[in-house]
Amino acid sequence: MCCASCGSEIAAGKKFCGDCGAEQSNRCPKCGAENSLGKRFCGDCGAALGAAAPAAAAPARAGTRITALVEPAGELDGERKTVTALFADIKGSTELEQDLDPEEARAIIDPALKLMIAAVHRYDGYVVQSTGDGIFAMFGAPLAHEDHAQRALYASLRMQEDLRRYSLTLRERGWAPIEIRVGANTGEVVVRAIHTAQGRAEYTPIGHSANLASRMQTVAATGTIAVTEDTRKLCEGYFTFRSIGPTRVKGVSEAVNVHEVTGLGPLRTRLQASARRGLSKLLTTRNCSS
Repeated sequence: MCCASCGSEIAAGKKFCGDCGAEQSNRCPKCGAENSLGKRFCGDCGAALGAAAPAAAAPARAGTRITALVEPAGELDGERKTVTALFADIKGSTELEQDLDPEEARAIIDPALKLMIAAVHRYDGYVVQSTGDGIFAMFGAPLAHEDHAQRALYASLRMQEDLRRYSLTLRERGWAPIEIRVGANTGEVVVRAIHTAQGRAEYTPIGHSANLASRMQTVAATGTIAVTEDTRKLCEGYFTFRSIGPTRVKGVSEAVNVHEVTGLGPLRTRLQASARRGLSKLLTTRNCSS
């Protein structure tokens, strides 16, 4: 008997794989009856039996590419959430890899990617995907935060700051500095879990809002952070912005109002933000007793 997860040989009567730990269940998908390992049809209802269940999903490692497996119908149902999607990309990485030995290029780019991922994790963001020269992250799912837009911009500024320091180190070593550009957008997406070939659960957002965040990254000038109007509204007062104005974005019919994040604003708490907009008046009533 072979493990359906890793293909290792399993001794007769064993319920778990000794190599990968996957449970060797042969439960009928139709009636739920447990059947002996190796049986192809259910002894209770005659339905065809599927492969053994994979090992329990473990947390995904940051910086891994997703190798998705198509799940059975009905298991891909997603959850609609409002999130802030963030894309960050290292400028000139392709040229860098052309001019240098591959190992030398990776020795420069990999530490930059680690700094970008660390900035996302610092503010409880989730790295959806790490490519060779950039990352795709989201804030607000799978871990929910009301201030996900602010967290995304805090992470963006942290990336830029850390990359500037890293570039100084590269200069000291005789290398050319590297810069990143960041784009973010806030909106509704459908978040679903996809199981990878390693049996892990990866969360990925589907929707126009995530695509628009990617477009913001391409619009951003090198070394800057570009965001949409929706993100700016949620972060007003906490950050300072410079209006870039209506911008034509590929795949979007109407021009998009783009703003550049220029730094931290004066506000630090939700109460301060409410006070700046004008707190609602407190109405009191007098209790008159006869």
